[in-house]
Amino acid sequence: MLDQQRIDTLRSEPVAARKLFIDGQWQSGSGGVLEVLSPIDGSVLTTIERASADDMTRAIASARTAFDDGRWSRLAPAGRKKVLHRLADLIEREALALSVLGVRDNGTEINMAFKAESGSAAGTFRYYAEAIDKVYGEIAPTDENILALVHKEPVGVVGAIVPWNFPLMIGAWKIAPALAAGNSIVLKPAETASLSLLRLAELASEAGLPDGVFNVVTGKGSVVGEALALSMDVDVLAFTGSGATGRRLLEYAARSNLKRCYLELGGKSPNIVFADAPDLDRAAGVSASGIFRNSGQVCVAGSRLLVQREIHDDFVAALAKRAEAFRVGDPLDLGSDIGAVNSLAQLEGDLAFVATAEKEGAERVTGGNRILEDTGGYYMQPTVLTGVGPRDTVAQEEVFGPVLAVIPFDSEDEAIAIANDSNFGLAGAVWTSDLSRAHRMVRRVKTGVIHVNTYGGADATVPLGGVKQSGNGHDKSLHALDKYFDLKTAWIQL
Repeated sequence: MLDQQRIDTLRSEPVAARKLFIDGQWQSGSGGVLEVLSPIDGSVLTTIERASADDMTRAIASARTAFDDGRWSRLAPAGRKKVLHRLADLIEREALALSVLGVRDNGTEINMAFKAESGSAAGTFRYYAEAIDKVYGEIAPTDENILALVHKEPVGVVGAIVPWNFPLMIGAWKIAPALAAGNSIVLKPAETASLSLLRLAELASEAGLPDGVFNVVTGKGSVVGEALALSMDVDVLAFTGSGATGRRLLEYAARSNLKRCYLELGGKSPNIVFADAPDLDRAAGVSASGIFRNSGQVCVAGSRLLVQREIHDDFVAALAKRAEAFRVGDPLDLGSDIGAVNSLAQLEGDLAFVATAEKEGAERVTGGNRILEDTGGYYMQPTVLTGVGPRDTVAQEEVFGPVLAVIPFDSEDEAIAIANDSNFGLAGAVWTSDLSRAHRMVRRVKTGVIHVNTYGGADATVPLGGVKQSGNGHDKSLHALDKYFDLKTAWIQL
């Protein structure tokens, strides 16, 4: 059980200015520093390096040298396994401190951060530590005078760019399988959520990861992110973030060495509630959590609620009641259900979406305002909008905030048509007691993840990835390893 007194002690600790982590050492950058503003109260928490393109080139060179000399890439899988297990141990040892540091940086409520950040990261490193010495090559069934082998080899240098909403969790989804496969990594965190990942690099070194294998470079995406993506010495780029940035990364890959790009670009996930849902009250509660947790800053958030017309009004009323019951406040207070929006710019964007929705004819059932402004922090009421058309802005564009668009439907076919009328295809859900309908919806709703009579909670054993403009490739599960291996055929005449 989390202890408020311990949390308060950790939150009071000063955060030292952080450097770049390159070649196993803390190093200064050449571009000055960036202030880190805490979304809790708007105060300056510390500074991080505003790295230059030259700093990024230096980090990539370190990763390339470490890969080429085999200090990690040629270590036996059992040896890599031991180091990754030690890293998981260290994450668990510092789980609360890591979580508090992350909350001070990005505003996620501590109850969620403890599970989804440090807890998930430790579990992810353990998962791939256990998996890697059980992943084999192949012997092909060909001519009896030929021995045909398929080897799995690490790709080389992996560039990873991760967002601010769950930096430690999403970072681990990319770092752990890439390291397990034997690659070196250069990580570029979000400017507004770098601190826990810088600490992770330090812990990785303590766990025994060789110098140069894991490097962290902070700074502006337009500078160091671009340098990472344009590098001729980066073999794979793994990214989670916006579609606009994902498109630029693909362009940079084409302009450089045609590096493989794996992109998770968010969603506008449909949460479809039929009148025959097994427990409508539970569906309302889970649906509210599925959009409002972490102030809606979740890539798989159920931001489009499709409700069968015959239950629409009652269901919306029940869900709005749940939304109004959430306590929005200081994310390091265990009594808060929802924490802060990550930045002032993000908050202003969220509010602008509400204003646009109302101009287009939507009605505000509850929420939609900035609150607790006197704290200096960035807080917003959970917002429920009805009267939203399937093609309205708030139904088509990812808000990435605590804003729910409710759309009524009559038939199963209509629900599917509305659900699939989106450029995105990351996640979704269906609530029904009809087993046949559930299976039909699973097949027909075009998403990478579909929940039935629940929302969220999928663990490391299953892949997360999208279709359409939600991206390509997969995080989590054994399938994530595919991104970080090359296949080499050995055709041997006997």
